[in-house]
Amino acid sequence: MTSQSVGSFLGAIVAVIVLGAAVVYGPIGQFGKPAKPAAAKQPAAAAQPAPAEPAPRGPVIREVPN
Repeated sequence: MTSQSVGSFLGAIVAVIVLGAAVVYGPIGQFGKPAKPAAAKQPAAAAQPAPAEPAPRGPVIREVPN
């Protein structure tokens, strides 16, 4: 076997491993993953009440024209 054929064979093995990892860990939608329930989310507005007054701010620095 020549070094080119060995390199091609090892490159094909690495390509198969990388593509397999991409299929397993990649975002392919619902392929192989359970569906997320839609009723699990609650509105954020009902969970947290609005603050009564705004938070204190730091000093205001204004530029003075020359």
